[in-house]
Order: sequence, then structure tokens, then C-alpha cells
Amino acid sequence: MPLRIQQYEKTPNPNALKCVLSSRLIEPKDAPRSYKNAEAARGDALAEALFASAPVTTLLVVDNWITVNKAPDADWNEVKAGIERVLAEQP
Repeated sequence: MPLRIQQYEKTPNPNALKCVLSSRLIEPKDAPRSYKNAEAARGDALAEALFASAPVTTLLVVDNWITVNKAPDADWNEVKAGIERVLAEQP
């Protein structure tokens, strides 16, 4: 079943958005995955796809949510559409 975003939550940073998902990406016992750029995400297919989908600058993946940071001049509608497209394509 593809992943879906159940809700978006604003953060104090206007360039960051928490995406609460329909199911877990990683188990709660596993360490969060943090990527400071696309190069750091190499080897993680989901993270690579998220960086490629929109002007994403950093990612934090924890349990059933992702925090996405975008470029300051990027439009949230474009970023959200890219994230949703990538998640819908996940097995």
C-alpha cells in the first residue's frame, strides 16, 4: 500500500514542515535517519527520491513522519506535490 501524508504540521522554521504519514517508514527502535543534503542520502532510495522531487535541502525520517526542509525561495505547494508523488510510488 502506498504511503500517504495524513497531515502536515508547521514548525517554528518557515522552511521546514513535518509530514505525518499513514504508516511507518522505520521502526521506533531504529535510529532516526537525518540527511543534510542529497549527497548524504545516497543509498537510501526514498531519501534520494525526495531530494530529487523538489527543492528539498534536508530530511529527517523518524518512525511515521518526515521533516522536510526546503530552499527559502521554493514554493511549499511544489514541495508538497513532489513529496506526495514520491510517497505514492513507494511499495
